[in-house]
Amino acid sequence: MAIYCSVRSPVATLRRSATSVSDSAYKLTALSSTLWRRSYSTNLNRLVTNNSRYNVEEERTVPRFSEPKPMSEKRKEFLNKMLEGVLKGERSWLSQAITLVESSVRDHRIQAQNLISQALERHNAKKHIRRGAFRIGLSGPPGAGKSTFIEAFGSLLTDKGYKLAVLAVDPSSTRTGGSILGDKTRMEKLTNNPNAYIRPSPSRCTLGGVARNTTEAIALCEVAGYDIIIVETVGVGQSETTVADMVDLFCLLMPPAAGDELQGIKRGIVEIAQVVLVNKADGDLVPAATRSTAEIRGALKILRPQSHNWKPKVQMLSSLTNTGLDKAWDIMVRFRSKMLETGEWNQRRRQQNQVHMWSYVQANTMELLHADPGVRQILRDLEGRVMRGEVPAGSAADQIVDKFLESRIGESVATPEH
Repeated sequence: MAIYCSVRSPVATLRRSATSVSDSAYKLTALSSTLWRRSYSTNLNRLVTNNSRYNVEEERTVPRFSEPKPMSEKRKEFLNKMLEGVLKGERSWLSQAITLVESSVRDHRIQAQNLISQALERHNAKKHIRRGAFRIGLSGPPGAGKSTFIEAFGSLLTDKGYKLAVLAVDPSSTRTGGSILGDKTRMEKLTNNPNAYIRPSPSRCTLGGVARNTTEAIALCEVAGYDIIIVETVGVGQSETTVADMVDLFCLLMPPAAGDELQGIKRGIVEIAQVVLVNKADGDLVPAATRSTAEIRGALKILRPQSHNWKPKVQMLSSLTNTGLDKAWDIMVRFRSKMLETGEWNQRRRQQNQVHMWSYVQANTMELLHADPGVRQILRDLEGRVMRGEVPAGSAADQIVDKFLESRIGESVATPEH
């Protein structure tokens, strides 16, 4: 069920009648604005509800976010060491901090948010900080040579004196939930580079080609002193565009192709790319790469550019022979200079922060919904009836949301604010 952002007030939203799935989404979004005010309450409210299926009354407990467990002195000391280690740019502490951020344990999440807040506060207090790290998103179809390009391009950047962080998102199995996380093995040279940091992370079946906590990982890499952060997505498709809301520059890496082969790339991801790189322009593939470069340039002329201040550029290169890498970096530098000059850089960063906020509101609201015992009571029965075609999907969604709202609104009435 899709959840959409809304700027309506909770009262106005709750007045809408639940007649469609969209209405259910509105109600959930409105509810999320009131849930977090009492998210750390230690009380558990017991409500008496009528179970219409069995026509009996039952007493059930409405779960609420409990107050985090008090931290031991040893844990506090460990987190303080982690904070200092991240600020000093120590890779071992940075890895542990990202692991903490990726944890699904609630206490760990709270500790991670506190860690990031303190790190950003101290990082932003530095007088020499002006614009932060240069965040680059990279995506491309399988076989485009993303890992080879990152190693060659990353070596070029470190040779120029930059510190580089690579956040490689690896796809997770929808059946087992596991990930191979083999990106570091394909970037052996860059892995051993003291000015480079490579962190593979599982996508955990999150749509958009990136992991849920990629934004926090980017923030940690930035405060750790990395000048350039490359986010490699899991692949190409219409859902791989989420990374564009996390980075300053989105780069699409393409293999040499011809004619209708270019149609295999979804138009949505081409539209958001500020730079398109045609890789593997070496040996017998040079003619095909040259032809592909011309075709892509022609296709981009038809599409409307995202920014009035920048038209997408196409560059042919070879990660094997390192030809064209300098030109690709020059294009990226021109893009950064243009965005900073026009003020679009800071404007884009502010808009991204807003998008990140709502994405977490949606994710946390869905977690609350699935954890609600009232929803669990009716969920399996409703799913079965929907699968058998007895109940429309929209009607079942409304019943689930209504049950969830009943629990939460009843909870608010039972425990007035002081």
